Amino acid sequence: MLNKLINQLCEAADSPKKTIEAASATTGKRVVGWVEPYAPEEIIYAAGCIPVGLWGGEVELKKARIYLPSFACSIMQSIMEYENDGTYDILSAVLIPAHCDTLKCFGQKWKAKCPAIPFVYPQNREPECSNTFLISEYQTIIRKLETILDVKITDQALSDSIILYNRYREAMRTFTEVAMDYPQTITPTIRHKLIKAAFFMDKKDYIPVISKITSLLRLKKPEIWNGKKIVVTGLTMEPEELLKIFEAFDVSVVADDLAQESRQFRTNVPFYGSPIESLAKQWQDHKGCSLAFDPYKSRIKHVIDLAKTSGADGVVIALMKFCDPEEYDVPIIMEACEKAGLRLLTIEIDQQAHSFEQIRTRVQSFVESMEA
Repeated sequence: MLNKLINQLCEAADSPKKTIEAASATTGKRVVGWVEPYAPEEIIYAAGCIPVGLWGGEVELKKARIYLPSFACSIMQSIMEYENDGTYDILSAVLIPAHCDTLKCFGQKWKAKCPAIPFVYPQNREPECSNTFLISEYQTIIRKLETILDVKITDQALSDSIILYNRYREAMRTFTEVAMDYPQTITPTIRHKLIKAAFFMDKKDYIPVISKITSLLRLKKPEIWNGKKIVVTGLTMEPEELLKIFEAFDVSVVADDLAQESRQFRTNVPFYGSPIESLAKQWQDHKGCSLAFDPYKSRIKHVIDLAKTSGADGVVIALMKFCDPEEYDVPIIMEACEKAGLRLLTIEIDQQAHSFEQIRTRVQSFVESMEA
């Protein structure tokens, strides 16, 4: 049963288009995309649609470079390519947050058939005016989705959506905590796929599966692991070949601080006034991400604490090529790891990469340094 459920979610992650089409056909719901790293999925769900996360992928770039400069990160390049080749034609609309310089102009460059809804997350999040501004942005999203989809998004539907998504976040936090004790069953690649599958499924269907996997894992004895354990921090650990390299050297990912993974479900939406006020409050409470300005750099302490509580031997920075916000944090993480006595490896992430031999050599040296 456990292997069957794991394979089910792995197949969903491996075949996004097939998974999305099946979910849409089964539920009768339309599909609305959102460009990484964050978006108010609850609003999309309250509109009676399935939210789908767009995180790029391994695709040959043909038209993307016409519209984006060569120094745009590979996630944005891939998304632009998929826009042009018809991959996103299944979408009824797409939400585009302005988290970085590339995303700020992405809405103007959107080439897919579906309409784009750009919006802005405020970066100075402590003042109350920040919440007021974000509420107005969310209200604009609601109005535009209602017009595009010809639906009415009610407070009750939004409240129900928030409750569902908080259940999802709680289920994911429980899964990642339990998975630490089963590194043979939940390999780095499988762990990534089980989390990634949620981007392409109706959360109502996803939650029971991941919760059952967690329950079945708990029935097993914790697995002995003679290899090394790491915490990964960054935006994403794709292409998956990178994870397979770590597996080849008996390295287990016991915890992560990835935007594509645990940052998605780290913080619940609090009950704070109206549903839309609650959603805005969550952004104000969101800490530890390079794309959400934090003068206190709480990400650094979070990564070190993760490494200590999970028993990790080292930290790996998955540094997205050409991502300025992520690059700014690297020197601080390096200094913190050195003070904590943690081994550190920084690898460059490029979704269009085809050769990984240099990274393989560096991972091997990294593992040997942890054994010394």
